[in-house]
Amino acid sequence: MDQSHIRNFCIIAHIDHGKSTLADRLLEITGTVSERDMQNQVLDTMDLEREKGVTIKASAVRLAYEANNGEPYQLNLIDTPGHVDFNYEVSRALEACEGAILVVDAAQGIEAQTLANLYLAIDADLAIVPVLNKIDLPSARPDEIAQELCNLLGGDPEDVIRVSAKTGANVDAVLKAVVELIPPPGGDVSRPTRALIFDSHYDAYKGVIAYLRVVDGRFSLTDTLQLIATESTVDPVEVGIFAPEMKPVESLAAGEVGYIATGLKTVGECRVGDTLAALPTIGTTIEPLPGYRAVKPMVFAGLYPTDGEDYGVLRDALEKLQLNDASLVYTAETSDALNFGFRCGFLGLFHMDIIQERLEREYGLDIIATAPSVQYQVVLRNGDVITISTPADLPDENDIEEIREPWMEIQVFTPETYYGPVMELVTRRRGTLTGQEYPSSGRVVLQFEIPLAEIVIGFYDKLKSSTRGYASLDYEFAEYRPDKLVKVELLVNKQPVDALATIVHEKAAYLRGQALVSKLKKLIPRQQFQVPIQAAVGKRVLSRANIKALRKDVLAKCYGGDVSRKRKLLEKQKAGKKRMKMVGNVAIPQEAFMAVLELSDG
Repeated sequence: MDQSHIRNFCIIAHIDHGKSTLADRLLEITGTVSERDMQNQVLDTMDLEREKGVTIKASAVRLAYEANNGEPYQLNLIDTPGHVDFNYEVSRALEACEGAILVVDAAQGIEAQTLANLYLAIDADLAIVPVLNKIDLPSARPDEIAQELCNLLGGDPEDVIRVSAKTGANVDAVLKAVVELIPPPGGDVSRPTRALIFDSHYDAYKGVIAYLRVVDGRFSLTDTLQLIATESTVDPVEVGIFAPEMKPVESLAAGEVGYIATGLKTVGECRVGDTLAALPTIGTTIEPLPGYRAVKPMVFAGLYPTDGEDYGVLRDALEKLQLNDASLVYTAETSDALNFGFRCGFLGLFHMDIIQERLEREYGLDIIATAPSVQYQVVLRNGDVITISTPADLPDENDIEEIREPWMEIQVFTPETYYGPVMELVTRRRGTLTGQEYPSSGRVVLQFEIPLAEIVIGFYDKLKSSTRGYASLDYEFAEYRPDKLVKVELLVNKQPVDALATIVHEKAAYLRGQALVSKLKKLIPRQQFQVPIQAAVGKRVLSRANIKALRKDVLAKCYGGDVSRKRKLLEKQKAGKKRMKMVGNVAIPQEAFMAVLELSDG
C-alpha cells in the first residue's frame, strides 16, 4: 500500500481510563474482528490481563479503514499499558508510531499517568489526538475536562473528541481524526531494508518472533537478514501482520508494522531495540536505528524454586520472559536459607507480582519470593563505592563510611479534600513537599521527594485507601543521598536468615525489628524444641521472642511417688531436646519471607 495511506498510532492513557475498550470498538467498527469472535479486551491475550483488568503487554493490530471519500487506509494500532510500572512498554511502543490517541476519563479527568505518557509522546515528537471517554457516565464532566485538556495541549475544547467506548458513541470520529491529524510514516522502499524491533516473544515451533516497525526497504520470506547488534544471521520462517492473530503475508514494506518469525532458538540473539536489516552486500554498511534507553530497575527481590531441581527450569523461564519483557533483569544468587535462585530487578511492586504470577502459571513453577528491596550505594572507608541490591551483600559496618539510598520525585494528583491524609502519609515515610499546583478547581498536584524504600512497600495501597481511590501517583528517579541507615538482621534459632534481612533508617530500626519478630512468631510453626527469634543490628539485639516447644507430657504417668522420679524424666527429655536442637532445622514458610510487606507504618 502507498505510504500516504498508512497510519501508525498508539493509545495512551492513565490506568482504567478505557484504552482497551476503545481498542475493542475500533476493531469492531473496522470489521477486523467478527461479531462472533468479539469479546472484552480482545488485545489483552493473557488470562492475567483479563483477571486484573489491566493491560500488561503492548499489543499490535492492523485495521483496514475506508475513509468518507472511499479511499482505503491501513491503520496500525498499538494498545499500551497504563500502569506506571509498565512505562517502559509505552516508551518502546511510541518509537514505532507517528501519532498517539490520548484518552482521558470524562469523570476522573487528567491524572498522573495521563501526564507522564503525554510527555513521553511529546518527547517522541508524536501528533496527539485528544479523546474524552466515558461521556455516558452520570458523573462525567466533559466540558470541564475538555477545557483542562486544552489548557495542557492548546487548541479549542470543541475539537476534543467525546466518545463512549462502552456504548460505541462517536467512536467513528476517532478513526477520522487518526487519518486527518496523524502524518503518514517516513522511510523509502528503495533504500536498504531495515526495521526496528519494538517487541518480541518466544514460540516453541517458530523460534523468536520479532515485532517490527519497517523503516526502509521491504522484507520478504526469501531475504537473508541480519541483526545489527548481535550480528546473527536470520532466514525468516514466516513474515506476517497482526489481524489481531498472527497472519502470514508475502512482504512488509517501509512504514508497515508486522512480525518476522526468525527461527532463532537462542533468545539472547534477538533483543528488543535492535535493528533487523537485509544482509548487506560486501563493502556496504547498514546504519543501525537508534534503539531504546537502558531501563533502570527500581525494586529487587529474590526468586527461588521451592524444589531445588527446578533451578534450570526457572532460569529458562526467566530468559524467555525477559525476551517478552525487556524491563526484567536478573542475576543468579545463592542464599543460606533458600539455596540457589535469582536476584531479579523490577520496575515496581506490581511488575514484580505480575512476573511471579506468570512464572507460576505459564511455566508451572512453585516459587518462594523474598521481600522486595532497593539498590543502595555504599561508600567504603578506602574510598571505593559499591552498589548492592540485597541487604545480605552489605559489608561489615566497620568498613562503611556512608550508605546512600535512592530518592524519588513523585507527583500525587488528588482532590483537595484529601490534602491532609496525603501529606500525613508522605511525611510519615520521610518525604518532603517540594511544590504544589492547582490544575483545575477542586484538584491539586502535590510534588514530593521521598526515599524509594518508603514507597516500594504498601505506599500505593495506603495512598488509594486514604483518598478513597481518587489519588493517582507518578514517580521518577531523582538521585542517591546519604543517610543513617542500618541493616536489621533476623536470627531464627540463632542462625541469621539472609533472606529476611532489611536495610532501614536508624530511627525505625527498633520498631521494625520488634514488629518483624512479633509477626514471625505467629508464622513460624512450633518445633520439637524452643526456637528463639531475634532482630539485631550488628551485635546488638533489638528484640527477641521465643516460639515454645511442642511438649510431650512425660509426667502424665507419674501420679505419685518421689519428686526425684519426675526430675529424672524431665532431665531425660531435656537431653533429647538439646540433641535435636543441634541437628534440627527450622522450617520457615513462604508467608514469613513476605511478612515484611504486611508490617504497619507504626
